[in-house]
Amino acid sequence: MTSDGNDRMKASREPQGVLLGSLEEQVMLAVVRTGTDAYGMNVRRELEAVTGRDITIGSVYATLDRLEAKGLVASTRTTAADAASRRVFGVTAQGARSLAQTRSTRERLWMGVNLQALRGART
Repeated sequence: MTSDGNDRMKASREPQGVLLGSLEEQVMLAVVRTGTDAYGMNVRRELEAVTGRDITIGSVYATLDRLEAKGLVASTRTTAADAASRRVFGVTAQGARSLAQTRSTRERLWMGVNLQALRGART
């Protein structure tokens, strides 16, 4: 089999990304942005700082749990000598594919949208 054939076979075996909901996308991006400090409260702080929205810690953890169940993020428990045990999250390869697919889909939807024309029509 040619290398092209092997590459196609590998690509078809990789799990496909899934389209993310708005909060799922934002939580995953906050996980990426906070890096190795992506525990619940830091993710919440990052979301609030960037979006300007108040977000409850419960909704952050519920979203992280849902994303983990889907295999889009993974968590590990860490313990620092001077801090309590924390659950730290990271985006998985499938999660990265989902972020890319969601961004691509969103950008395709925005192509050709003229907000100026909409604003003029509504006033």
